[in-house]
Amino acid sequence: MRYRIRHSTKYAYSDTVAVCHNLVRLAPRAFGGQTLDSYRLIVSPDPSDCAKRTDLFGNRVEFFSIQRAHQTLTLTAISDVEVHEQPLLPATSLPWETVRDSFRLPGDADATKAYRFAFPSTHVPRNATLRDYASTSFTPGRPILDAARDLTSRIHADFKYDPRATTVSTPVLDAFNARAGVCQDFAHVEIACLRSLGLAARYVSGYLRTIPPPGKARLVGADASHAWLSVYCGAIGWVDFDPTNDCIPGTDHITVAIGRDYADISPIQGVFVGGGSHTMVVSVDVEPRDTV
Repeated sequence: MRYRIRHSTKYAYSDTVAVCHNLVRLAPRAFGGQTLDSYRLIVSPDPSDCAKRTDLFGNRVEFFSIQRAHQTLTLTAISDVEVHEQPLLPATSLPWETVRDSFRLPGDADATKAYRFAFPSTHVPRNATLRDYASTSFTPGRPILDAARDLTSRIHADFKYDPRATTVSTPVLDAFNARAGVCQDFAHVEIACLRSLGLAARYVSGYLRTIPPPGKARLVGADASHAWLSVYCGAIGWVDFDPTNDCIPGTDHITVAIGRDYADISPIQGVFVGGGSHTMVVSVDVEPRDTV
């Protein structure tokens, strides 16, 4: 499936901003399951300095600064990307304990590399309560794919999607106790459950294609960023799960960045001098390429 993605963010300040410095992670990843055909970032006013690099997790990071007075800042990322059909997952997988124990065995380069995602991080603690919740799915000897699917379904069933219940900084245990939140919270909760069992799980940011109801036109700009997670499953590699929608992501999911949690891959980070109060308006459009 081919897409054109347009992600626009506009900041308006009550007072003049003298200077700002920003980091941006909005370029979709290129990997075996996804091809990035083109990408460009348009910034207004024009930046004074720009640079780009690849971070520890393989994400594209762009830096820019504006060193003249301004009261608005607009960033528009335009991407053309193709998401490929993935092979069917195997009918069987290793017991989850075998995958967990592989991190401590010598000679497994993939497990060693994945192990960095088994530790606590800024938004994702290890916790006995979360471990106990996950243990209902991760019974002794259960195949890791079956257990992860079951945990994903339970979180989807037990938690209510409610944008008013949390903020971007809500601790994962607060979201867990409230049994409510948004996609970021659902992903953080499941990652915390998995890491509390000693497994490796990573946070994935991206976009989700939305399909309008029958007879309704697709609303331009009404899409949104999305978040899910990926679990290391031994020889199978990394497998994505979306607890918000109770599914294994397919061609409707477009991956932008991966990290230990949201703190690693926030789409836009920055500091500015002046400005007073500010407002932010975000517009996201995920459009299948055959309609472009």
